[in-house]
Amino acid sequence: MTGTDPEDRGSFFDALRRRTVSSDLSPGVPPALRQATAYSWRLLVIAAAIGVVVWVVIQLKLLVVPLLVAILVTALVWPAFSFLLRHRWPKWLAIVVTVLGTIAIISGLLWLAVWQITRQFGSVRERTIEAVAQFRQYLIDGPLHLSAQQIDDGLRQAGSFLQEQAEVLWTGALAIGTTLGHVATGLLLTLFILLCLLADGAGIWRWTTRLFPRVARPAVDGAGRAGWRTVMTYARTQLLVATIDAVGIGLGAFLLGVPLAIPIGVLVFLGAFIPFVGAVVTGALAVFIALVYNGPLIALFMLIVVLGVQQIESHILQPILMGSAVKVHPLAVVLVVAGGAMIGGIPGALFAVPLSAFVNVVAVYLSTKAWRDDGAAVNSADLIWQTVPRDRGRRS
Repeated sequence: MTGTDPEDRGSFFDALRRRTVSSDLSPGVPPALRQATAYSWRLLVIAAAIGVVVWVVIQLKLLVVPLLVAILVTALVWPAFSFLLRHRWPKWLAIVVTVLGTIAIISGLLWLAVWQITRQFGSVRERTIEAVAQFRQYLIDGPLHLSAQQIDDGLRQAGSFLQEQAEVLWTGALAIGTTLGHVATGLLLTLFILLCLLADGAGIWRWTTRLFPRVARPAVDGAGRAGWRTVMTYARTQLLVATIDAVGIGLGAFLLGVPLAIPIGVLVFLGAFIPFVGAVVTGALAVFIALVYNGPLIALFMLIVVLGVQQIESHILQPILMGSAVKVHPLAVVLVVAGGAMIGGIPGALFAVPLSAFVNVVAVYLSTKAWRDDGAAVNSADLIWQTVPRDRGRRS
């Protein structure tokens, strides 16, 4: 090859490369099959990566679940915290007021619910026993003509099924813990992470972006900020929707004379943060209490109230308030919540929608390369700071 012209040498290597590529691709394999195979092994790699991430999360569940809870709570209280900072409150005082106010609101709701339950539990229990006995007698004397043994067997099977489903939810792979110590540790860790995020969330994020290569920092920074805005939008919307659901269903139960109206409202408020599952369970509980205590007619009215509030939520509140920032198709929401419940129990169902919304926005942001229009001020300042000393050294 010595003494040959550079153009001849380049054409030689081009021919050699084409021959190598053509020899690797067997002419007997159809192009469609080669393309499908290329997609398949890439999908397998992605699935393996997701599996590894899920396995790591399961192993570190006592750390991951408090972290996710703290992030979600931070998104919930961030508007109030930002409001205090904009009005020139000291940061430490804004943190104290925000955290203590959140704890006071949650504790007050739980105390109010427990107080109402302890006051009316006796009468509700007696009416429930009477209603169950009447329904049992109706099954025996009514048109079905069931025997007592058949009723007992059906109740036993229903109880076993409910117990199995409850065990699946409570003992999910991402359950907070099975002991009181695990729960206490998770609460303390959640509170500590919440304080750190409120005190220095921007600094934590800047440190996180520096873990990536310098070239990728603008994309990571822009995608993370877009995802965080999405989580905050989701949290604010869910908070408002949960409040409206709780007030609507709780007020309906109060006007219909259904007992435990306040606990029903509190449960509806808390259950609204688990899409579909929480609404169905809390609505069914309200209708059941109305049925056993007030009779079928009031239970029918209670069902109409529950369905009416949920229809207003799903067809008016969610599309208007959620907007395009958290646009996830309802079918995707159902599948994601079901998958999260199967993998992680109640925490999995709770975090399924905000995580899917975050991933959706980040993926769209990266695919459209929107960070090129955002500027990435943090990373630009970082690059300028790193180049100034070298320039000064050259001048000296």
